[in-house]
Amino acid sequence: MGLKFVSNLSFMFLENPSLIERYQLAKEAGFKAVESGFPLGFSLEEVVNAKNKANIEQVLINVFTGDTSKGELGFAAIPGQEELFKKSIETTIKYAKALNCKLIHVMSGKVINPTADNDKIYEKNLLYAVEKFKEEGLIGVIEPINSITVPNYYMNNFLKGLNIVKKINSPHLKLQLDIFHMQHCCGNLTYNIEQFLPFVGHIQIAQVPHRHEPDTDGEIDYKYILSLLENKGYQGYIGLEYSPKANTVDGLSWIANFGYSL
Repeated sequence: MGLKFVSNLSFMFLENPSLIERYQLAKEAGFKAVESGFPLGFSLEEVVNAKNKANIEQVLINVFTGDTSKGELGFAAIPGQEELFKKSIETTIKYAKALNCKLIHVMSGKVINPTADNDKIYEKNLLYAVEKFKEEGLIGVIEPINSITVPNYYMNNFLKGLNIVKKINSPHLKLQLDIFHMQHCCGNLTYNIEQFLPFVGHIQIAQVPHRHEPDTDGEIDYKYILSLLENKGYQGYIGLEYSPKANTVDGLSWIANFGYSL
């Protein structure tokens, strides 16, 4: 079967506390590619060396988010933070290019009671990012994130995300479809996946509600969902952005049990 699974190093292999050491663990587990949040606390050289030593591909990296200990999750929708946003894009592009990574997840940031001002600055900042991505041959993705898991995250609505992608109308901006978040936000997965898929640049999966492996108890029948993605001809990567219920490697047994391989 043709689906391509990648390990999210910010969620998996947490048996090792160092994100950069997880590149090798993912390789040893059989992964050919990985994705990750921005590697806060590690230099460009350290991350590149870890990725190259493991001889593994990086397909997606999250934008530099700011200080996550203070709740910062990007700057795209926050008025007055335009220079921080531009710097975050420039910094992430440097990492992406050095890692030969083509997808950058542009995070919106948290906003309490968003207004039209947030909508305007979000669009303005995305237009800036898209021009930078175009220059470098990269693709930005935006991900609607549900308000239960991340309260006050600005981009928390799939239709809103789709509309801004359509409005900007660039091959350098697509949706990131996390099915865990889609189930929380709007459900009706078959219809919504079919409607959103033409605008999707990357997919992630996890079971609802506990965000464990796809074969754990929960609301989503992932055998059906993965078959649907195959039948619809999805050619991109599927990021495993889940928290393993126990040991990461043992939890990977679902892949073979579902009839797939790494």
